[in-house]
Amino acid sequence: MRHSKWYRIGGTLMIGLFVAYLDRSNLSIALPGMERDLGFSGAATKSLALTGFLIGYALSNFFGGFLTYKLNPKTTIVSMVLLWSLAQVMTAWVTSPTLLIIYRIILGIAEGIYWPQQFRFARAWFTKDEITRGTNLIQFYGQFLALALGFLILTPIYDALGWEWIFYITGGLGLFIVVPLFLIFLKNAPDSGSEAADEEARPNEKLTFRSLGGYPFLLLIFSYFANGMLFWGITLFIPMLVHSLGFTGLWQGFASSLPYMLAIVFAIPMSYISDRTQKRGLIAASGLTVAGILLVILPVIDNPVAKMALITLAIAYFTSSYTTNIWSIITSSVKPAAVGPAAGVINGIGAGGGGTTAGFIVGVLYSNTGSYLAGFSVIGAVAILGGLAVYVYTKIQRAETGTR
Repeated sequence: MRHSKWYRIGGTLMIGLFVAYLDRSNLSIALPGMERDLGFSGAATKSLALTGFLIGYALSNFFGGFLTYKLNPKTTIVSMVLLWSLAQVMTAWVTSPTLLIIYRIILGIAEGIYWPQQFRFARAWFTKDEITRGTNLIQFYGQFLALALGFLILTPIYDALGWEWIFYITGGLGLFIVVPLFLIFLKNAPDSGSEAADEEARPNEKLTFRSLGGYPFLLLIFSYFANGMLFWGITLFIPMLVHSLGFTGLWQGFASSLPYMLAIVFAIPMSYISDRTQKRGLIAASGLTVAGILLVILPVIDNPVAKMALITLAIAYFTSSYTTNIWSIITSSVKPAAVGPAAGVINGIGAGGGGTTAGFIVGVLYSNTGSYLAGFSVIGAVAILGGLAVYVYTKIQRAETGTR
């Protein structure tokens, strides 16, 4: 059982999140063809199409963590994969931007309800000494393998077969691979790895603001909001940004994937440094701060290759430093029974709200300036503040722990 949980729980949930991130990011590749075939344009419509997922995601993450607080996570997680996969297939048949936005919102709602459930499994199955590696396996590698491989593989498919097949393929992966896999490996799995963990994580007590960490929890929310702006502000637009810098065809797919490939490489030493030094707050803060500085200076760089190099380094260092540590900080600093709701609130406001905000900022500034870089600079400034917020949060937590 000790080793099988890494494959049965960690590996299975990693595959689920891998497909989820393909579904989240595929519109960034398909959108130019959809704009042409469906006959829509304009910054507002384009931004709403790209952020429709994040709008649904924000609402369902925030409320889903509370609404599913006492529901069976296994039933919930399988139902949501089924729902969003069907929405993906239906997206291949859309005939108007309105239908596209509706299906993206459904995708966001289903994935937002799904998200907190995986951390209920992780918190129950992995010990305090394992939780960083457990959440990294599920969240980091599932997420960034999807982005590293997705842009590289789906871009040539789009060029060869058209935008419809992007949604047939990604929806089919959910229906015919993830749902059966979850039914096999999660359906009969106990909700926790031990009797003690079961007793600790059982949601019998009343959920309060104090359970989430009190007022310092707001610092964590803002930090994740900055993370959401940084991550989604770039990820939603990176294929189009890369094209605007002169990269086309296979080079466009490779340049779009490179930041996420490098993030996976960077994650190995950064995870080791985090576990060795236990300086998770400082390392997470540096991830946002360094990336923010690199994005702020983008407008003064003239060479397109140099611009891509800075963006690649910003994403790679930010994700390997912040993403590999933040969920370990969250799951270890809130009460065990509050992990699901806390994950929902943070991810809903942070990823959903921050991503939606960034999507509109980048879209509007692009329509006014003709460049994505103005919006990226705004995102960078917010990221620097987010780095400060997570650092202050961990200092407060350390002081409270020392006092107790």
